[in-house]
Amino acid sequence: MTATGKLLSLAAASAIVVTASAQVSAAEPLRICAAKNELPFSASDGSGFENHIARIVADEMGREAEFVWADDPGIYLVPNYLKQDKCDVITGVDSGDPRVATTEAYYRSSYVFIYPADEDVTVTDWDSPDLAKMTRFAVSPYSPVEPKLRDMNKWDDNLNYMYSLIGFKSRRNEYVRYDPEKMISEVVDGEADIAILWGPEAARYVEASDEPLTMNSVPDTRTRRDEMLEFSYAQAMATRSDDTELRDALDKALKARRDEIQAVLEEEGFPLLDRKAAASAQSESRANGESS
Repeated sequence: MTATGKLLSLAAASAIVVTASAQVSAAEPLRICAAKNELPFSASDGSGFENHIARIVADEMGREAEFVWADDPGIYLVPNYLKQDKCDVITGVDSGDPRVATTEAYYRSSYVFIYPADEDVTVTDWDSPDLAKMTRFAVSPYSPVEPKLRDMNKWDDNLNYMYSLIGFKSRRNEYVRYDPEKMISEVVDGEADIAILWGPEAARYVEASDEPLTMNSVPDTRTRRDEMLEFSYAQAMATRSDDTELRDALDKALKARRDEIQAVLEEEGFPLLDRKAAASAQSESRANGESS
């Protein structure tokens, strides 16, 4: 065999090894970190809508979805799991989160006003007269709802009621999740005048309610100090910052199965906003605020 022939044989052999390695890698399970008990997003029985979407994406990639179940709430998945190499993918992360590499957004939704449909009440924005008359709000702290209710002088008087929703547990140095199912039941039972929650966490329980409820998207607004408060957000999948190859593979899978993923989201029943239009509107709103 000539020297040229030997080189070609070596190159061919190397190509076979690389191809085989890639096939093995593709066949490895896709490790997805998810909260054990954070419905409607995720649960260890796989019933969360984010669990369903993760399985669709893994299937498109020809890999098995291997869930790494976390006892911790979802807010801890990035620092305590993804960055600790306990998993490779997280779903339902804010698009553009600087801590990670995020895919293109696969949905955008908003916070919602939720109140009884059979009452003579209409709340479509923060200036609605009926909202101004309300005194008890089922909301989560540290959300954009908090500064708006403070701005309306509704926050402090609502604190005792909010603490009752979590059994008056101390929040010092720990995260306490406000159960969206309980907050919806508070509205149904008349204990709360209205719930103002992130749409994706609330819609499942609105749909399941025996009593009809109205659910309207919360528009962006400004505080009295002219601070812009945004109430719609795009959601993406995330990998470690240096794992852009996996991020790109996830992007391709999300695009290939877009219709199937859209069907999962629509079945869940929360508001689905146009991703590009919403982002453009928010950018314009911020620009106008800076120039005023």
